[in-house]
Amino acid sequence: MAEARIETIKQTEEIGLFTIRFEGDSLTEFEHFATKFKGDAKRQADLQVIINTLNRMLESGAALERYFRYEGKMSDHVVALPTFNSSLRLYCLRMSDSVLIVGNGGEKNTKTYEESAELNGYVISLQKLDDLLKQEIARGTVIIEKANIVGVDDKTFEL
Repeated sequence: MAEARIETIKQTEEIGLFTIRFEGDSLTEFEHFATKFKGDAKRQADLQVIINTLNRMLESGAALERYFRYEGKMSDHVVALPTFNSSLRLYCLRMSDSVLIVGNGGEKNTKTYEESAELNGYVISLQKLDDLLKQEIARGTVIIEKANIVGVDDKTFEL
């Protein structure tokens, strides 16, 4: 178990883009993902498509369902980018059209993410965070409000 915080990447009136930072880590999960593939000539184009898609969401003001592929269970908010034919996956929590928490990801070389220890770990962390957020929302200590997650600035989550 590791402690993690939710941090804002970019926020407008219409959309909020967030990520996770584990305690003691100098990089966020999204920064780990981008750094991992930034110098990889084979995956550079796929990484750029994912970053362009995130930028398009920020410009349009919506993290619409059509951009994502459902990856977790029916009861959670875990999704992946991209939806085109690529083996690169960025795992996220799509809380609404206006709130997206991006995590980490990698190259999917197996039929399912569960068959890859690395990818399965990213999805499990997001599923745990999703469960904890649902509990906090039910208690009223965290509120998803338009493009913001109110109440997480001083919270740590045990993932």
